[in-house]
Amino acid sequence: MSSSPDVARMKHELARLIAIDTQNPPGHEAPAAEYLRELLVGGGFGVTVQEYKPGRVNVIARLENGAGPVFAFNTHMDVVPAGEGWSSDPFGLTEKDGRLYGRGACDCKGPLAAMLEAMRMLAGDRTAWSGTLLGVFVADEEIASEGARFYAAGHPRIDAAVVGEPTSNAVFSAHKGSLRPIVRVFGVSAHSGTPHLGENAIYRAGELLGLVAEHHDKVICHRSHPLVGAASLTVTRINGGHADNVLPGACDLLLDRRMVPGEDEETVKREIGEILVIARERFGLRAEVVDYKATTGGATETAPDSPIVSASLAASRAHGVAKPGPFGFQGACDLVHFRSIGAQGTVIGPGDLAVAHKPDEFVPVDEFITASLIYRDVAKAMLRN
Repeated sequence: MSSSPDVARMKHELARLIAIDTQNPPGHEAPAAEYLRELLVGGGFGVTVQEYKPGRVNVIARLENGAGPVFAFNTHMDVVPAGEGWSSDPFGLTEKDGRLYGRGACDCKGPLAAMLEAMRMLAGDRTAWSGTLLGVFVADEEIASEGARFYAAGHPRIDAAVVGEPTSNAVFSAHKGSLRPIVRVFGVSAHSGTPHLGENAIYRAGELLGLVAEHHDKVICHRSHPLVGAASLTVTRINGGHADNVLPGACDLLLDRRMVPGEDEETVKREIGEILVIARERFGLRAEVVDYKATTGGATETAPDSPIVSASLAASRAHGVAKPGPFGFQGACDLVHFRSIGAQGTVIGPGDLAVAHKPDEFVPVDEFITASLIYRDVAKAMLRN
């Protein structure tokens, strides 16, 4: 096997992956998982397929090469819905002006195809490293990280990991987390012609909105992390009432709480509860958290002086990235779940997060090819003899 990337093969495999519809919801990653299984078995890897729900599948590839640490590549097979506004078929790879267009081109089938090529290069030159190489390609990162959560629940041994996400091949070593409680504000239903006989839950919810904004401005936004910036608390959805002529007896607010590394999810939940206590004491308002919407997970970071960060920065810099980092994601990704099982980790990948989730998503060809070399070199550094 060659120790340099096969560009034609990478483009072909990216085209095949983009053509497999893994829009989430519903995800249905099984056909993509089967394609990956075939490629990886053909490359000499042992492959395990984890179907944790019907059609929702993780692919775990393994190559043991003597004694040493365990290193993993990870990214996800699902993509966000294609939506409208595309200039070309979102499920047909289009190359134009040095860019590869298609849904998932940078988030995250481009990083996935680059990782596959890196794994082949490593398999073809086993004298340069020692240990165990894993490819952990998961379902459902875009909604709830069910695939990564399921995999991590088995407590596999992983010493270090690189998570593929669009970073323009720079190194990200921290990311925010998210928590989304649904808060129900209660009123008393009545005929809308006699509103004095009831209590309008939407009006009462308005009082809570002010408290949420106040808590963000006075408390939450002052919690900051040097790489990811400030924490936040806001409202992203409101739903109240069930008929045009009925005073609403309940109104639901969806809160979006962005956490920074160092914040604990259980503590954040208690803080939300404390806001509701203040609302009751100040306004006589009745409200409770009735559910939590699924999210990717909490915040995390890898120490800047850790070996994986040093190796990632060196590889990124060596392959021409002018500002290699380390940086921090404003959003979340699956790194937190690898950190939860004790792995050091960084996030690296071709493409720009600014074009992910949009029509005409693309990955630059040069970044796509370079990513495979960066991935290869980080793995070699972490799997030294």
